[in-house]
Amino acid sequence: MSKKNLMFLCTGNSCRSQMAEGWARKYWGNEFEVYSAGTKKHGMNERAMKVMKEAGVDISAHFSKTTEELPNVTFDYVVTVCDHAHENCPYFPGGKIVHVGFQDPPALTREMQNEEEILAVYRRVRDEIEVFVKDMKKVLEK
Repeated sequence: MSKKNLMFLCTGNSCRSQMAEGWARKYWGNEFEVYSAGTKKHGMNERAMKVMKEAGVDISAHFSKTTEELPNVTFDYVVTVCDHAHENCPYFPGGKIVHVGFQDPPALTREMQNEEEILAVYRRVRDEIEVFVKDMKKVLEK
């Protein structure tokens, strides 16, 4: 049985889509080839890497990329994890596009000064993404 191709798409491929990729590799790596990309490249978010590592998922080897930099594969599923990516999603022939919006930790914490409060926001979004990814097959197969 060949694996299905799954991509998580976000604006900058620095935080939410990277977290989703990490969780999907952990929970579904035997069933899906998992990718993530952005409509732009923003570089990897250090806090996203930190809170994922706290949860036992190392995404430090991931790198920010656009859809043009992905291998030439047909995606069975494209999951947009932010509204901007959903509204600006490139065309993927044959793939089912699913939108599930998560809040943007960098935007939510832009004015915050306390590192522990900032990380609490990242952890909350990380955990919300994990809940979705654990149960995502129900959404993808609808």
